[in-house]
Amino acid sequence: MARLSERQLKAINDNPINNSLDHVRATVQSSYRDADVQGPLVKFERLISDSVGRALVLKLIVTLLNLLAATTMPSVNGDGMLLNDLFSLIHGISSNAFDIGYAAELIKLSTHYPTTPPQSSAPFVTSVQQTPWSFNTGSLVDTSDLRRDLDPILKDELESNLIIDHPEFFNKFFDGVPRQGEIAAAVFEICKEAEAPLYKEGTGWVGWPEDCKESRVLHWLGQRINQFLQFANERGFQPPTRRRYFTTPNKPIPGSVSKRKLDVGIVYNQTNEASLENTNDDLLCDWSDVLVPGELKGDPREDNHSSTWLDLSRYAREIFSAEDTRRSVIGFTLCGPIMRLWELDRLGGVASPSFNIHEDGLMFISSILGFLWMTEKELGFDPTIHKSKGGRYIEITLDGQPEQLHLDEVIKRQRCVVGRATTCWKAYRDRDKSKSAFAVKDSWEDEERPEEGLLLKKVTEAGVENVVEYYYHETVCDRGAIVDIRNNVRKGLRDEVGKYPFQRVYLNSHK
Repeated sequence: MARLSERQLKAINDNPINNSLDHVRATVQSSYRDADVQGPLVKFERLISDSVGRALVLKLIVTLLNLLAATTMPSVNGDGMLLNDLFSLIHGISSNAFDIGYAAELIKLSTHYPTTPPQSSAPFVTSVQQTPWSFNTGSLVDTSDLRRDLDPILKDELESNLIIDHPEFFNKFFDGVPRQGEIAAAVFEICKEAEAPLYKEGTGWVGWPEDCKESRVLHWLGQRINQFLQFANERGFQPPTRRRYFTTPNKPIPGSVSKRKLDVGIVYNQTNEASLENTNDDLLCDWSDVLVPGELKGDPREDNHSSTWLDLSRYAREIFSAEDTRRSVIGFTLCGPIMRLWELDRLGGVASPSFNIHEDGLMFISSILGFLWMTEKELGFDPTIHKSKGGRYIEITLDGQPEQLHLDEVIKRQRCVVGRATTCWKAYRDRDKSKSAFAVKDSWEDEERPEEGLLLKKVTEAGVENVVEYYYHETVCDRGAIVDIRNNVRKGLRDEVGKYPFQRVYLNSHK
Protein backbone atom coordinates (compact mmCIF):
# COMPACT_ATOMS: atom_id res chain seq x y z
CA MET A 1 0.00 0.00 0.00
CA ALA A 2 1.38 3.42 -0.93
CA ARG A 3 2.57 5.67 1.85
CA LEU A 4 0.37 8.72 2.43
CA SER A 5 1.92 12.15 1.97
CA GLU A 6 1.91 14.78 4.70
CA ARG A 7 -0.79 16.71 2.84
CA GLN A 8 -2.98 13.61 2.58
CA LEU A 9 -2.54 12.83 6.27
CA LYS A 10 -3.42 16.41 7.18
CA ALA A 11 -6.63 16.22 5.11
CA ILE A 12 -7.61 13.04 6.96
CA ASN A 13 -6.77 14.46 10.40
CA ASP A 14 -8.61 17.72 9.72
CA ASN A 15 -11.71 15.94 8.38
CA PRO A 16 -12.24 12.68 10.32
CA ILE A 17 -14.73 10.12 9.05
CA ASN A 18 -16.25 9.60 12.52
CA ASN A 19 -19.43 7.50 12.14
CA SER A 20 -20.08 8.26 8.45
CA LEU A 21 -19.53 4.62 7.42
CA ASP A 22 -21.76 3.06 10.07
CA HIS A 23 -24.69 2.51 7.67
CA VAL A 24 -22.38 0.74 5.18
CA ARG A 25 -20.99 -1.49 7.94
CA ALA A 26 -24.49 -2.30 9.15
CA THR A 27 -25.60 -3.29 5.65
CA VAL A 28 -22.59 -5.57 5.14
CA GLN A 29 -22.83 -7.21 8.55
CA SER A 30 -26.58 -7.82 8.34
CA SER A 31 -26.65 -9.01 4.74
CA TYR A 32 -23.38 -10.94 4.60
CA ARG A 33 -22.81 -12.48 8.00
CA ASP A 34 -19.91 -14.64 6.80
CA ALA A 35 -17.95 -11.58 5.64
CA ASP A 36 -15.55 -11.52 8.60
CA VAL A 37 -13.29 -8.48 8.52
CA GLN A 38 -10.46 -10.65 9.86
CA GLY A 39 -11.16 -13.35 7.27
CA PRO A 40 -9.66 -13.87 3.81
CA LEU A 41 -10.19 -11.30 1.07
CA VAL A 42 -11.75 -13.92 -1.20
CA LYS A 43 -14.99 -13.78 0.84
CA PHE A 44 -15.34 -10.10 0.04
CA GLU A 45 -14.54 -10.76 -3.61
CA ARG A 46 -17.44 -13.22 -3.73
CA LEU A 47 -19.62 -10.68 -1.93
CA ILE A 48 -19.23 -8.06 -4.68
CA SER A 49 -19.23 -10.44 -7.64
CA ASP A 50 -22.92 -9.87 -8.46
CA SER A 51 -25.05 -6.79 -9.16
CA VAL A 52 -26.18 -6.50 -5.52
CA GLY A 53 -22.59 -6.49 -4.32
CA ARG A 54 -21.57 -3.91 -6.91
CA ALA A 55 -24.47 -1.72 -5.76
CA LEU A 56 -23.00 -1.94 -2.26
CA VAL A 57 -19.62 -0.75 -3.56
CA LEU A 58 -21.34 2.17 -5.30
CA LYS A 59 -23.13 3.01 -2.05
CA LEU A 60 -19.78 3.11 -0.26
CA ILE A 61 -18.21 5.33 -2.93
CA VAL A 62 -21.11 7.79 -2.81
CA THR A 63 -20.73 7.88 0.98
CA LEU A 64 -17.04 8.70 0.56
CA LEU A 65 -17.96 11.45 -1.91
CA ASN A 66 -20.02 13.02 0.87
CA LEU A 67 -16.96 13.34 3.10
CA LEU A 68 -15.27 16.72 3.17
CA ALA A 69 -11.89 14.97 3.00
CA ALA A 70 -12.70 13.88 -0.56
CA THR A 71 -12.57 17.50 -1.74
CA THR A 72 -9.44 18.43 0.23
CA MET A 73 -7.32 15.28 -0.02
CA PRO A 74 -4.98 15.07 -3.05
CA SER A 75 -5.42 12.26 -5.54
CA VAL A 76 -3.37 9.12 -4.97
CA ASN A 77 -2.04 9.67 -8.49
CA GLY A 78 -0.86 13.15 -7.62
CA ASP A 79 -3.16 14.83 -10.16
CA GLY A 80 -6.18 16.68 -8.82
CA MET A 81 -8.19 15.64 -5.79
CA LEU A 82 -9.37 12.32 -4.38
CA LEU A 83 -12.80 13.24 -5.73
CA ASN A 84 -11.55 12.47 -9.25
CA ASP A 85 -10.35 9.01 -8.19
CA LEU A 86 -13.75 8.20 -6.72
CA PHE A 87 -15.50 9.28 -9.93
CA SER A 88 -13.17 7.00 -11.89
CA LEU A 89 -14.23 4.13 -9.64
CA ILE A 90 -17.90 4.86 -10.37
CA HIS A 91 -17.16 4.79 -14.11
CA GLY A 92 -15.34 1.49 -13.78
CA ILE A 93 -18.00 -0.24 -11.71
CA SER A 94 -20.84 1.04 -13.92
CA SER A 95 -19.09 -0.37 -17.01
CA ASN A 96 -17.93 -3.55 -15.22
CA ALA A 97 -14.31 -2.57 -15.85
CA PHE A 98 -12.76 -2.56 -12.38
CA ASP A 99 -10.31 -4.58 -10.30
CA ILE A 100 -12.46 -6.79 -8.07
CA GLY A 101 -9.56 -7.28 -5.67
CA TYR A 102 -9.18 -3.56 -5.01
CA ALA A 103 -12.95 -3.15 -4.62
CA ALA A 104 -13.10 -6.07 -2.19
CA GLU A 105 -10.26 -4.55 -0.16
CA LEU A 106 -12.16 -1.25 -0.04
CA ILE A 107 -15.30 -2.95 1.32
CA LYS A 108 -13.26 -4.95 3.83
CA LEU A 109 -11.51 -1.86 5.16
CA SER A 110 -14.78 0.07 5.39
CA THR A 111 -16.36 -2.59 7.62
CA HIS A 112 -13.52 -2.47 10.13
CA TYR A 113 -14.44 -0.40 13.20
CA PRO A 114 -11.60 1.75 14.58
CA THR A 115 -10.01 0.44 17.77
CA THR A 116 -9.42 3.93 19.14
CA PRO A 117 -11.94 6.76 19.52
CA PRO A 118 -12.17 8.96 16.41
CA GLN A 119 -10.48 12.32 16.50
CA SER A 120 -12.82 15.10 17.56
CA SER A 121 -13.70 17.89 15.20
CA ALA A 122 -11.90 21.21 15.27
CA PRO A 123 -13.03 23.47 18.17
CA PHE A 124 -13.79 26.45 15.93
CA VAL A 125 -16.90 27.00 13.83
CA THR A 126 -16.32 26.53 10.10
CA SER A 127 -18.51 27.37 7.16
CA VAL A 128 -19.21 23.65 6.73
CA GLN A 129 -20.70 23.52 10.22
CA GLN A 130 -22.83 26.55 9.47
CA THR A 131 -24.26 25.00 6.30
CA PRO A 132 -24.76 21.21 6.08
CA TRP A 133 -22.37 19.87 3.45
CA SER A 134 -23.37 16.93 1.35
CA PHE A 135 -22.45 15.53 -2.02
CA ASN A 136 -25.50 15.26 -4.24
CA THR A 137 -26.35 15.64 -7.91
CA GLY A 138 -25.98 19.40 -7.51
CA SER A 139 -22.28 18.87 -6.75
CA LEU A 140 -21.57 17.48 -10.23
CA VAL A 141 -19.83 19.80 -12.64
CA ASP A 142 -21.37 20.08 -16.09
CA THR A 143 -18.75 17.80 -17.65
CA SER A 144 -19.85 15.01 -15.26
CA ASP A 145 -23.57 15.45 -15.95
CA LEU A 146 -23.77 12.08 -17.68
CA ARG A 147 -26.09 9.26 -16.67
CA ARG A 148 -23.19 7.00 -15.74
CA ASP A 149 -22.11 9.62 -13.18
CA LEU A 150 -25.55 10.91 -12.28
CA ASP A 151 -27.61 7.78 -11.67
CA PRO A 152 -25.68 6.26 -8.71
CA ILE A 153 -25.58 9.60 -6.91
CA LEU A 154 -29.22 10.41 -7.66
CA LYS A 155 -30.24 7.00 -6.33
CA ASP A 156 -28.28 7.57 -3.13
CA GLU A 157 -29.77 11.07 -2.89
CA LEU A 158 -33.33 9.70 -3.01
CA GLU A 159 -33.28 6.19 -1.57
CA SER A 160 -33.80 7.17 2.07
CA ASN A 161 -36.16 10.03 1.17
CA LEU A 162 -38.77 8.25 -0.92
CA ILE A 163 -42.32 7.38 0.19
CA ILE A 164 -44.69 5.39 -2.03
CA ASP A 165 -48.31 4.22 -1.64
CA HIS A 166 -49.20 7.28 0.45
CA PRO A 167 -52.99 7.09 1.00
CA GLU A 168 -53.38 10.86 1.46
CA PHE A 169 -51.56 11.86 -1.73
CA PHE A 170 -54.51 12.61 -4.01
CA ASN A 171 -56.49 14.46 -1.34
CA LYS A 172 -53.55 16.69 -0.46
CA PHE A 173 -52.39 17.60 -3.96
CA PHE A 174 -55.54 17.42 -6.10
CA ASP A 175 -58.52 18.24 -3.89
CA GLY A 176 -57.53 21.91 -3.79
CA VAL A 177 -58.17 22.30 -7.53
CA PRO A 178 -61.43 24.31 -7.85
CA ARG A 179 -64.41 22.14 -8.90
CA GLN A 180 -62.04 19.30 -9.74
CA GLY A 181 -64.48 16.57 -8.71
CA GLU A 182 -67.38 18.18 -10.59
CA ILE A 183 -65.38 18.59 -13.81
CA ALA A 184 -64.01 15.04 -13.71
CA ALA A 185 -67.46 13.55 -13.09
CA ALA A 186 -68.94 15.49 -16.02
CA VAL A 187 -66.18 14.38 -18.40
CA PHE A 188 -66.39 10.76 -17.24
CA GLU A 189 -70.15 10.75 -17.86
CA ILE A 190 -69.63 11.89 -21.47
CA CYS A 191 -66.91 9.25 -21.98
CA LYS A 192 -69.38 6.53 -20.93
CA GLU A 193 -72.59 7.87 -22.47
CA ALA A 194 -71.32 9.02 -25.87
CA GLU A 195 -72.75 7.39 -29.00
CA ALA A 196 -69.32 5.80 -29.46
CA PRO A 197 -68.26 5.34 -25.80
CA LEU A 198 -64.65 5.94 -24.88
CA TYR A 199 -65.02 3.97 -21.66
CA LYS A 200 -66.98 0.81 -20.92
CA GLU A 201 -67.62 -0.59 -17.45
CA GLY A 202 -65.97 -3.98 -17.05
CA THR A 203 -63.49 -3.59 -19.90
CA GLY A 204 -62.13 -0.07 -19.48
CA TRP A 205 -60.86 2.37 -22.09
CA VAL A 206 -61.75 1.75 -25.72
CA GLY A 207 -58.82 1.75 -28.12
CA TRP A 208 -56.16 1.11 -25.50
CA PRO A 209 -53.18 -0.60 -27.23
CA GLU A 210 -53.00 -4.04 -25.62
CA ASP A 211 -49.35 -4.52 -26.61
CA CYS A 212 -48.51 -1.30 -24.68
CA LYS A 213 -46.09 -0.28 -27.42
CA GLU A 214 -44.71 3.14 -26.52
CA SER A 215 -45.62 4.98 -29.73
CA ARG A 216 -49.19 3.65 -29.68
CA VAL A 217 -49.71 4.47 -25.99
CA LEU A 218 -48.39 8.00 -26.53
CA HIS A 219 -50.79 8.54 -29.44
CA TRP A 220 -53.72 7.14 -27.44
CA LEU A 221 -52.87 9.30 -24.43
CA GLY A 222 -52.64 12.46 -26.54
CA GLN A 223 -56.05 11.80 -28.08
CA ARG A 224 -57.69 11.21 -24.69
CA ILE A 225 -56.24 14.35 -23.11
CA ASN A 226 -57.56 16.52 -25.92
CA GLN A 227 -60.95 14.81 -25.80
CA PHE A 228 -61.13 15.41 -22.04
CA LEU A 229 -60.48 19.12 -22.66
CA GLN A 230 -63.12 19.19 -25.38
CA PHE A 231 -65.74 17.47 -23.19
CA ALA A 232 -64.99 19.82 -20.28
CA ASN A 233 -65.41 22.80 -22.59
CA GLU A 234 -68.79 21.46 -23.76
CA ARG A 235 -69.93 21.52 -20.12
CA GLY A 236 -68.68 25.07 -19.64
CA PHE A 237 -65.37 24.29 -17.91
CA GLN A 238 -62.12 25.82 -19.14
CA PRO A 239 -58.67 25.62 -17.51
CA PRO A 240 -57.26 28.93 -16.21
CA THR A 241 -54.32 28.73 -18.65
CA ARG A 242 -53.79 26.79 -21.87
CA ARG A 243 -51.58 23.74 -21.53
CA ARG A 244 -50.90 20.95 -23.96
CA TYR A 245 -49.76 17.37 -24.14
CA PHE A 246 -46.16 16.94 -25.32
CA THR A 247 -44.05 13.90 -26.14
CA THR A 248 -40.56 13.48 -27.52
CA PRO A 249 -39.19 10.11 -26.35
CA ASN A 250 -36.60 9.93 -29.13
CA LYS A 251 -35.50 13.55 -29.37
CA PRO A 252 -33.61 15.57 -26.71
CA ILE A 253 -35.30 18.70 -25.40
CA PRO A 254 -33.31 21.98 -25.39
CA GLY A 255 -32.50 23.63 -22.09
CA SER A 256 -30.35 20.95 -20.45
CA VAL A 257 -26.60 20.68 -19.92
CA SER A 258 -26.63 17.15 -21.32
CA LYS A 259 -28.94 15.65 -23.95
CA ARG A 260 -32.14 14.71 -22.11
CA LYS A 261 -35.35 13.27 -23.54
CA LEU A 262 -38.86 13.26 -22.05
CA ASP A 263 -41.34 10.44 -22.60
CA VAL A 264 -44.42 12.55 -22.07
CA GLY A 265 -45.50 15.69 -20.28
CA ILE A 266 -47.91 18.58 -19.85
CA VAL A 267 -46.32 21.84 -20.98
CA TYR A 268 -47.17 25.50 -21.49
CA ASN A 269 -49.16 26.00 -24.69
CA GLN A 270 -47.45 29.00 -26.26
CA THR A 271 -49.96 29.02 -29.15
CA ASN A 272 -52.89 29.27 -26.71
CA GLU A 273 -54.66 26.61 -28.77
CA ALA A 274 -55.72 23.08 -27.94
CA SER A 275 -55.90 20.72 -30.90
CA LEU A 276 -54.92 17.20 -31.84
CA GLU A 277 -52.41 18.58 -34.34
CA ASN A 278 -50.48 20.42 -31.62
CA THR A 279 -49.76 17.56 -29.24
CA ASN A 280 -46.33 16.34 -30.25
CA ASP A 281 -42.87 17.60 -31.06
CA ASP A 282 -44.02 19.59 -34.09
CA LEU A 283 -44.16 22.55 -31.70
CA LEU A 284 -40.99 23.71 -29.99
CA CYS A 285 -40.59 23.00 -26.29
CA ASP A 286 -37.85 23.72 -23.75
CA TRP A 287 -37.27 22.12 -20.35
CA SER A 288 -38.40 25.44 -18.86
CA ASP A 289 -41.83 24.84 -20.45
CA VAL A 290 -42.42 21.46 -18.79
CA LEU A 291 -45.07 21.57 -16.07
CA VAL A 292 -45.79 17.87 -15.45
CA PRO A 293 -43.34 15.12 -16.53
CA GLY A 294 -44.41 11.54 -17.19
CA GLU A 295 -42.49 8.28 -17.55
CA LEU A 296 -43.88 5.41 -19.65
CA LYS A 297 -43.05 1.72 -19.36
CA GLY A 298 -44.62 -1.16 -21.23
CA ASP A 299 -44.59 -3.69 -18.38
CA PRO A 300 -46.97 -3.18 -15.40
CA ARG A 301 -44.37 -4.80 -13.13
CA GLU A 302 -42.06 -1.85 -13.70
CA ASP A 303 -44.39 0.29 -11.58
CA ASN A 304 -42.51 -1.11 -8.57
CA HIS A 305 -39.03 -0.88 -10.08
CA SER A 306 -36.69 1.75 -8.66
CA SER A 307 -35.35 2.37 -12.18
CA THR A 308 -38.77 3.75 -13.17
CA TRP A 309 -38.81 6.10 -10.19
CA LEU A 310 -35.23 7.15 -10.96
CA ASP A 311 -36.19 8.02 -14.56
CA LEU A 312 -38.94 10.35 -13.32
CA SER A 313 -36.66 11.94 -10.72
CA ARG A 314 -34.13 12.62 -13.48
CA TYR A 315 -36.84 14.58 -15.31
CA ALA A 316 -37.57 16.48 -12.09
CA ARG A 317 -33.90 17.43 -11.77
CA GLU A 318 -33.95 18.91 -15.27
CA ILE A 319 -37.12 20.87 -14.47
CA PHE A 320 -35.69 22.18 -11.19
CA SER A 321 -32.57 23.28 -13.07
CA ALA A 322 -34.43 25.01 -15.90
CA GLU A 323 -37.18 26.64 -13.80
CA ASP A 324 -35.51 28.77 -11.14
CA THR A 325 -38.73 29.44 -9.19
CA ARG A 326 -39.77 25.78 -8.96
CA ARG A 327 -40.10 24.39 -5.42
CA SER A 328 -41.59 21.00 -6.30
CA VAL A 329 -42.61 18.92 -9.31
CA ILE A 330 -45.84 16.97 -9.80
CA GLY A 331 -45.51 14.03 -12.21
CA PHE A 332 -46.71 10.54 -13.05
CA THR A 333 -45.57 7.10 -14.17
CA LEU A 334 -47.65 4.90 -16.48
CA CYS A 335 -46.46 1.29 -16.65
CA GLY A 336 -48.80 -0.50 -19.00
CA PRO A 337 -52.21 0.52 -17.62
CA ILE A 338 -50.84 1.03 -14.09
CA MET A 339 -50.60 4.70 -13.12
CA ARG A 340 -48.95 6.32 -10.12
CA LEU A 341 -48.85 10.03 -9.20
CA TRP A 342 -45.69 11.66 -7.85
CA GLU A 343 -44.47 14.77 -6.07
CA LEU A 344 -40.72 15.48 -5.92
CA ASP A 345 -39.23 18.21 -3.79
CA ARG A 346 -36.10 19.16 -1.85
CA LEU A 347 -36.71 16.46 0.77
CA GLY A 348 -37.18 13.65 -1.75
CA GLY A 349 -40.31 12.18 -3.27
CA VAL A 350 -43.81 11.04 -2.36
CA ALA A 351 -46.04 8.83 -4.52
CA SER A 352 -49.68 7.80 -4.47
CA PRO A 353 -50.87 4.20 -4.45
CA SER A 354 -50.82 2.89 -8.02
CA PHE A 355 -54.12 2.21 -9.81
CA ASN A 356 -55.31 0.55 -13.01
CA ILE A 357 -56.71 3.17 -15.39
CA HIS A 358 -59.19 0.62 -16.81
CA GLU A 359 -60.57 -0.28 -13.38
CA ASP A 360 -60.64 3.29 -12.08
CA GLY A 361 -61.44 5.46 -15.08
CA LEU A 362 -62.61 8.36 -12.92
CA MET A 363 -59.27 8.52 -11.09
CA PHE A 364 -57.46 8.60 -14.44
CA ILE A 365 -59.61 11.51 -15.66
CA SER A 366 -59.28 13.31 -12.31
CA SER A 367 -55.49 13.05 -12.49
CA ILE A 368 -55.21 14.33 -16.06
CA LEU A 369 -57.65 17.19 -15.50
CA GLY A 370 -55.86 18.03 -12.26
CA PHE A 371 -52.63 18.52 -14.20
CA LEU A 372 -54.46 20.81 -16.63
CA TRP A 373 -56.38 22.85 -14.03
CA MET A 374 -53.82 23.24 -11.23
CA THR A 375 -52.55 26.72 -10.45
CA GLU A 376 -48.83 27.39 -10.78
CA LYS A 377 -48.51 27.25 -6.99
CA GLU A 378 -50.17 23.83 -6.92
CA LEU A 379 -47.77 22.68 -9.64
CA GLY A 380 -44.86 23.70 -7.42
CA PHE A 381 -43.91 27.25 -8.39
CA ASP A 382 -42.87 29.74 -5.70
CA PRO A 383 -45.82 32.11 -5.07
CA THR A 384 -43.59 34.65 -3.29
CA ILE A 385 -41.83 35.47 -6.57
CA HIS A 386 -44.23 37.66 -8.51
CA LYS A 387 -44.59 38.29 -12.24
CA SER A 388 -45.16 41.60 -13.99
CA LYS A 389 -44.76 42.96 -17.50
CA GLY A 390 -41.32 44.14 -16.49
CA GLY A 391 -40.19 40.72 -15.31
CA ARG A 392 -40.15 39.10 -11.88
CA TYR A 393 -39.72 40.57 -8.43
CA ILE A 394 -39.86 39.81 -4.71
CA GLU A 395 -41.33 42.05 -2.03
CA ILE A 396 -39.56 42.90 1.22
CA THR A 397 -40.26 45.30 4.09
CA LEU A 398 -37.19 47.26 5.20
CA ASP A 399 -37.46 49.69 8.13
CA GLY A 400 -41.23 49.53 7.85
CA GLN A 401 -41.24 50.46 4.16
CA PRO A 402 -42.28 48.04 1.38
CA GLU A 403 -39.74 47.54 -1.36
CA GLN A 404 -39.47 45.50 -4.54
CA LEU A 405 -36.33 43.76 -5.72
CA HIS A 406 -36.50 42.94 -9.43
CA LEU A 407 -34.80 39.68 -10.38
CA ASP A 408 -32.60 40.06 -13.43
CA GLU A 409 -30.48 37.05 -14.39
CA VAL A 410 -29.66 33.82 -12.61
CA ILE A 411 -26.11 33.84 -11.25
CA LYS A 412 -26.18 30.24 -10.02
CA ARG A 413 -28.79 27.49 -9.65
CA GLN A 414 -27.88 24.23 -7.94
CA ARG A 415 -28.76 21.26 -10.17
CA CYS A 416 -30.19 18.74 -7.70
CA VAL A 417 -33.41 17.21 -6.43
CA VAL A 418 -32.73 16.76 -2.70
CA GLY A 419 -30.80 19.51 -0.95
CA ARG A 420 -30.76 23.20 -0.15
CA ALA A 421 -31.25 24.08 -3.84
CA THR A 422 -29.40 27.37 -3.51
CA THR A 423 -30.27 29.91 -6.21
CA CYS A 424 -28.64 33.30 -6.70
CA TRP A 425 -29.99 36.10 -8.88
CA LYS A 426 -28.65 39.44 -9.95
CA ALA A 427 -31.24 42.03 -8.89
CA TYR A 428 -31.94 45.75 -8.55
CA ARG A 429 -34.31 47.90 -6.45
CA ASP A 430 -37.43 49.24 -8.14
CA ARG A 431 -36.79 52.84 -7.02
CA ASP A 432 -33.12 52.83 -7.94
CA LYS A 433 -32.71 54.57 -11.31
CA SER A 434 -29.03 53.66 -11.43
CA LYS A 435 -29.97 49.99 -11.05
CA SER A 436 -27.11 49.22 -8.70
CA ALA A 437 -26.51 45.48 -8.65
CA PHE A 438 -27.73 43.38 -5.75
CA ALA A 439 -27.38 39.63 -5.21
CA VAL A 440 -30.44 37.74 -3.99
CA LYS A 441 -29.72 34.31 -2.52
CA ASP A 442 -32.53 31.84 -1.89
CA SER A 443 -32.06 28.43 -0.28
CA TRP A 444 -33.83 25.95 1.95
CA GLU A 445 -32.63 26.27 5.53
CA ASP A 446 -31.68 23.63 8.05
CA GLU A 447 -33.72 24.66 11.09
CA GLU A 448 -30.97 23.43 13.42
CA ARG A 449 -28.38 25.76 11.92
CA PRO A 450 -27.93 29.50 12.55
CA GLU A 451 -29.44 31.83 9.97
CA GLU A 452 -26.97 32.54 7.20
CA GLY A 453 -28.28 36.09 6.87
CA LEU A 454 -27.30 36.89 10.45
CA LEU A 455 -23.81 35.54 9.85
CA LEU A 456 -23.41 37.69 6.74
CA LYS A 457 -24.67 40.71 8.66
CA LYS A 458 -21.95 40.19 11.28
CA VAL A 459 -19.33 39.88 8.54
CA THR A 460 -20.45 43.20 7.02
CA GLU A 461 -20.46 44.91 10.43
CA ALA A 462 -16.93 43.63 11.02
CA GLY A 463 -15.78 45.32 7.81
CA VAL A 464 -14.51 42.16 6.14
CA GLU A 465 -13.32 42.89 2.61
CA ASN A 466 -14.05 40.96 -0.60
CA VAL A 467 -17.42 39.74 0.71
CA VAL A 468 -20.78 40.99 -0.55
CA GLU A 469 -22.24 43.70 1.66
CA TYR A 470 -25.28 42.67 3.71
CA TYR A 471 -28.54 44.44 2.88
CA TYR A 472 -31.49 42.39 4.17
CA HIS A 473 -32.59 38.86 4.95
CA GLU A 474 -35.75 37.07 6.02
CA THR A 475 -37.32 33.65 6.44
CA VAL A 476 -39.79 33.40 3.56
CA CYS A 477 -43.47 33.28 4.49
CA ASP A 478 -46.55 32.62 2.39
CA ARG A 479 -49.79 34.12 3.71
CA GLY A 480 -48.29 34.50 7.16
CA ALA A 481 -46.95 30.95 7.44
CA ILE A 482 -43.27 30.04 7.24
CA VAL A 483 -42.56 28.18 4.01
CA ASP A 484 -41.24 24.70 4.70
CA ILE A 485 -41.46 21.42 2.82
CA ARG A 486 -43.64 19.30 5.12
CA ASN A 487 -46.34 21.80 6.03
CA ASN A 488 -46.31 24.14 3.05
CA VAL A 489 -45.08 22.31 -0.04
CA ARG A 490 -46.41 18.88 1.00
CA LYS A 491 -49.52 20.43 2.58
CA GLY A 492 -49.09 18.61 5.89
CA LEU A 493 -48.64 15.16 4.35
CA ARG A 494 -47.71 12.78 7.17
CA ASP A 495 -44.33 11.03 7.10
CA GLU A 496 -45.41 8.06 9.18
CA VAL A 497 -47.82 6.60 6.60
CA GLY A 498 -47.00 5.11 3.23
CA LYS A 499 -44.04 2.87 2.48
CA TYR A 500 -40.32 3.56 2.41
CA PRO A 501 -39.33 1.03 -0.27
CA PHE A 502 -35.57 1.21 0.11
CA GLN A 503 -35.67 1.09 3.90
CA ARG A 504 -37.95 -1.93 3.70
CA VAL A 505 -35.17 -3.81 1.91
CA TYR A 506 -32.75 -3.03 4.71
CA LEU A 507 -35.24 -4.13 7.38
CA ASN A 508 -35.87 -7.44 5.63
CA SER A 509 -32.15 -8.11 5.50
CA HIS A 510 -32.05 -8.30 9.32
CA LYS A 511 -34.50 -11.23 9.46
